[in-house]
Amino acid sequence: MTTPPRRTQAARREATVTAVVEATVDALGEIGYARTTTNEIARRAGISQGGLFRHFESRLDVIVAAADGVRARQLVDFRAALEQMTQFDLAEVIRLLRRATRAPINAAWYELLVAARTDADLHVRLAPMVARYHDEIIELGRALPLSTTMSEVELDTMILGVVHLLDGEALAATLHPPP
Repeated sequence: MTTPPRRTQAARREATVTAVVEATVDALGEIGYARTTTNEIARRAGISQGGLFRHFESRLDVIVAAADGVRARQLVDFRAALEQMTQFDLAEVIRLLRRATRAPINAAWYELLVAARTDADLHVRLAPMVARYHDEIIELGRALPLSTTMSEVELDTMILGVVHLLDGEALAATLHPPP
């Protein structure tokens, strides 16, 4: 029986950072921004606060990393769902978007958007990420066959309008689920 090789320092660091980001996303979605403390994140990630701060300089850095993790996962998941479509179906694209806006990890995104309204430091850090996310969403939309039927401005407005409409519906559904 042989023992598996030891993980490298880089692999251990990556695993810890991943655990911290996932714990932060979960905490944001479950208990909200205000209650997602570094102590709570460390507890959920199974590390000490000192361990957390070996990888992140501040709570804000952890929170921003979690937001970026949500952004990246949502894009990967949505792109994969689009690639599984055998033919373009606008209704199916909208269903996929609705599913994405209602995904449990998106609760963390919404929590941060609301918190950034009144937290100036969070606002400054998230604003460029939100702009990048919207650009990536538009890029996905421009690759759809629908893009040939309207101008870029109309298409971009429609894409973000539908995304924001479904974001609003997902938020309202926490109190009043639609049929």
